[in-house]
Amino acid sequence: MLRDAPERGHAAVLPVGDERAVLALSSTALLCFISLCSCFSMGAFSPLLPEIGRAGALADWQLGVVAGALGFARMATAIPAGWLAGRYLGTTLCASPALMLAGTVLLAASSSFSVLVLGRLILGFAYTLGTVSGLIALLLDDRGPGASVRLNIFEFSAMIGVLGGLGLVGLLPGHWGWSLSLLIASSPLLLILAAVPSIRRRFPDASRAPETRASRTSDAGRGDRMSVTLWTMFAVGIVLALAWSAVSQFLLPLRGTREFGLDRGGVSGLLMLAQLVDLVALLPVGRLADGLGRTPVLGFVIVVLGLGTAAVGLGSFPWFVAGCACFGFGLAGWMLPVGVIREHTRAEHLAWRMGLYRVGVDAAMFFGPFASGLLGEENAGIFVTAVGGLALVVGGRLLLTPSGRRAAAR
Repeated sequence: MLRDAPERGHAAVLPVGDERAVLALSSTALLCFISLCSCFSMGAFSPLLPEIGRAGALADWQLGVVAGALGFARMATAIPAGWLAGRYLGTTLCASPALMLAGTVLLAASSSFSVLVLGRLILGFAYTLGTVSGLIALLLDDRGPGASVRLNIFEFSAMIGVLGGLGLVGLLPGHWGWSLSLLIASSPLLLILAAVPSIRRRFPDASRAPETRASRTSDAGRGDRMSVTLWTMFAVGIVLALAWSAVSQFLLPLRGTREFGLDRGGVSGLLMLAQLVDLVALLPVGRLADGLGRTPVLGFVIVVLGLGTAAVGLGSFPWFVAGCACFGFGLAGWMLPVGVIREHTRAEHLAWRMGLYRVGVDAAMFFGPFASGLLGEENAGIFVTAVGGLALVVGGRLLLTPSGRRAAAR
């Protein structure tokens, strides 16, 4: 990763030589590789949800619990994961894919509702370890021009992984069954396990400790207490997670299958549409955030997210498809709250605050599909539309802040 550098008239100057620069870039690339391979299984799960329900004769509330178990585990383990990642960065980066593989195999081999839930819980813990570790490694160097773009490149790699999982599931023969399809689509996890020696060399557990004192100079002006801005970013993250989990993990696949008669390939296609729009918008949104400020750009993308989420909730099929596209565009703002949190956080408090932020976000990831499952597919549309309305309120509030009005006037 990029290290702190003495200021010599430029922001983000590398301390020494081309070799150090190559090492820094390759470390970032390695984090993106881990993120990409980890997200194949996440993308593969959603299109298979209707088949999982039919194979296990599960009621909607049980499907909601299975889908939401991943978010519940992420919520429950976010703070411990932040603590572990802050002290044992390399170990957590290596443990994440191993646990993810174990959870995927358990999920695919399951024959009961309880084992399905257990597999998703293990996957949730594994995702948390990987996500928090990767973000901490990146955010410790989130300074200077291009910071939002660097974060969005990390998110970009994750979205490619989700898109790859969706594409693989959509292409595999439907008669293969959901268990075999899930295992095949999740196979890139094996690539991370093969890269464990490289991960251990690049991210030793204590690699960040000596930089704490040096980082205090560059973190000057960042407060020790939770400000209104920080709490607002926590709220934005919760809205994003609610929309993502309720739409992609429950309502979109079930409504697409039951109401619009789509098969596995059709559901995968709509989810891929959202991911493709997210991918196309991700880097331009990051560049705009670096130029105009993260807050106004975040406000705009959250408003678009709200419109798309509401269309997926209650719209007819054309609005349903258009809503998927707007929903995907809104997800391009996923990393912007994280960047704002870094702007207002000292390095020594970063692991704790990222763990706390992930508690709120992952609680929303659990609650979205869980509440949708309890309400049933018909009433879940109303719930998702309400989430879209909440996103419109939050996005509008961000646009009305002084920085949002100044950006709009440019």
